Amino acid sequence: MSDIRESDLPGIGRKFQIETRAGDRLAIIVHDDGRREIFHVDPDDPDNWVSVVTLDDDEARQVAGIIGGLAYRPKGLESVEVVLNRLVIEWYKVERGAPCVGRTIGELEIRRRSGATVIAVIEKDQRRVINPGPDYRIPTEATLVVMGDRQQIRAFRELVEGGTGPATEGGR
Repeated sequence: MSDIRESDLPGIGRKFQIETRAGDRLAIIVHDDGRREIFHVDPDDPDNWVSVVTLDDDEARQVAGIIGGLAYRPKGLESVEVVLNRLVIEWYKVERGAPCVGRTIGELEIRRRSGATVIAVIEKDQRRVINPGPDYRIPTEATLVVMGDRQQIRAFRELVEGGTGPATEGGR
């Protein structure tokens, strides 16, 4: 994990200083009015900036989605996981012949049996289905974007890989 330091900027917002594994240094200021400023710091002179980008709230959220992999998942990554506090968002690749292929989200009772929620599907042809309903049939080689805590994600994996899975609290 990269080194991240946070500090309050009274009357302005919050500042995040990040040093990446590659050695780049960034400063991100989240203003109370929703603006974000991203400063790329000169490695030889920490008081000098190489570049500055200013984004409004909508732009910042779009960029966050792009960087976080919500718009495009690199082909070399079989599984991607994003953790927001205790909430996990994971990209799960459905392999050819998996027991869940051809079954609907409702038939599998994914939410009831695992506690996880399928928030999107990226099909083999790259067609995206956002918030698929219970009648959505899971195709082969699709990528399911799933949300839950770690235990729910684990139960989801057991369910889609084995066709069965543990019931969440509350029973079957």
